[in-house]
Amino acid sequence: TYAPKLILLDISDISCIRDVAKEILNCYGCVDILINNASMKVKGAVQSISLELDKKIMDANYFGPITLTKAILPNMISRRTGQIVLINSIQGKIGIPFRAAYAASKHAAVGFFDCLRAEMEEFDISVSTVNPTFICSYHRQPAPGNWEASVWK
Repeated sequence: TYAPKLILLDISDISCIRDVAKEILNCYGCVDILINNASMKVKGAVQSISLELDKKIMDANYFGPITLTKAILPNMISRRTGQIVLINSIQGKIGIPFRAAYAASKHAAVGFFDCLRAEMEEFDISVSTVNPTFICSYHRQPAPGNWEASVWK
């Protein structure tokens, strides 16, 4: 058994993900199961959400999980074993009004992990996507003019 190790990671900060994955692999030697469960969402009309916020949502919900997965994947492939899980959202399958950036990021993630599943079959690596319906998440009440405070994490 291994003592638990707490490693803080902002999944939307793509630049640090590879270093964190390297730290985990150096500490434990491998990752048997990778569960991608971080997410960020915002509610608002398309015209009221800035492109900056659209990109931040895409970084957290799409680029973050795929960057972490790509960092861990070579180790799983070399061992010919592993399981990768994406906890996504029903909005990765069906978009609803006022959640365009969130739904788009979740659609992209489903597409990526569906392709990955097919590619990893020959290496005996299992790839699963879980698309639950609505989940009560932590939410901060927005201050007027503060878009960042309207983000759900």
